[in-house]
Order: sequence, then structure tokens, then C-alpha cells
Amino acid sequence: MARQALDILDTLNAQRQMYRSAAISSVYARVRQLAHLATGAADHLLTGAEILDATGAGLPVEIDASLLVTLTDQQARWEAGRRVALVTHLTALGADDALATAELFVTERSHRGFPPLHHPPALTAAQDAALRAVARGDVTISRDKPFDRHENLRVSISTIRALEARRLVGREKFPEWSHYERVHLTPEGCRDLAASFCRPKAPTLTTTRPAAVLPKATAGRSR
Repeated sequence: MARQALDILDTLNAQRQMYRSAAISSVYARVRQLAHLATGAADHLLTGAEILDATGAGLPVEIDASLLVTLTDQQARWEAGRRVALVTHLTALGADDALATAELFVTERSHRGFPPLHHPPALTAAQDAALRAVARGDVTISRDKPFDRHENLRVSISTIRALEARRLVGREKFPEWSHYERVHLTPEGCRDLAASFCRPKAPTLTTTRPAAVLPKATAGRSR
């Protein structure tokens, strides 16, 4: 993740005629932040792995820059778990922010006269919502039934299959002991989702009834 974020910065810097508007400056700041968070997360994971390996070999380990201590297996697992929890907190909003940053970049560039070269795909509202949920890493499948982390969104298996048929998403199995599958974007899915960011939003339908037409008053008869 850290390497990819830094690669994105290199790609942005290589863009010609990049007008550094407030939106583009925000994109740079968000990508740098993602790179720092991903680097910190990787450090915590590596430290956790080193603690488990050293304890398994009966070697002392350094905990939070303190003196070397020899841990029991239970203590080592707790220390490693604490670092995994830190990684979870550091990356909790990473996918959502990355998606929002990508949409901000594409939209701003389109307004400046540089729309995506790829034509936006024709997606139903359900497919568009599902594609965004997959981009956030929110969709998993268990026994052919999708689950989404957001309570206000439901993704159906028929929508996932429709996106799979168009090669926009794929499935990745969890370890063998688990029956879950993670749904992820394919390169084509990334391309089509990015192209859809600058697509005009559909008008919101209203349920307000038109005002009733009152009958015109008729002139009274003269007696």
C-alpha cells in the first residue's frame, strides 16, 4: 500500500498541465497521508511477526523501546495482537478515503477539460453502488450470500454475478479453513469505476403531487 501510494504521487507529478487547485492539493495531501499510514501499519505488522518468531526461538525481544525481555507464548500472542489492532485503527478509513480521493481527482480533472479517455460504462444504480462497496473492500461472500459492512446497503448475489460477467469484479478465497470469499475490483473494474466518477448524476425523482387546478369562478347571472 505504501509503495502504491508513493507510485501514485510519482504519477501525479508526471502529469502535464496539472493545475494545482485546492481540490488537487487535497488529493496530494490525502495520498501522502495514505502512504504514511500504510508505512506505519507495515512496521507494526513486521514487529508483531518478529516478536512471535523470537519468542518461538526462545530469544528475548524489545517491547516499545524498553529493555530486552523474554515473553511467554501467550504474552507474545498478546503483543502481536495489540499491533494488529493498531493496524486496524490506522487503516480503518483508508479504503473509503482512497475512493473519495480518486473521485475528487477524476471530477476535478474533468472540470479542467481532462476527462477519462475511457467512456463511462452503463451501470444500474445497484451495480454502481455494489462496485463502490467492492472498491471500499466492504463486500465478502459466504456460501454464495454477499455481506456488506454498511447496514444501509444491501448487495445481492445477482448484482455481484452481473459484475463478474462483465469482468469488473473477482473473488479471492480466504484461507482454506474459512468459507468466506473477498470480492475485489479487477483492472477493468478500476477503469470503469474511475470513468463513472465524471458521469452526470441522474436527476432525483420527487413524489410531490402537482398542485390541483382550481376551477375558474363563473360570473353570476344578473337578475
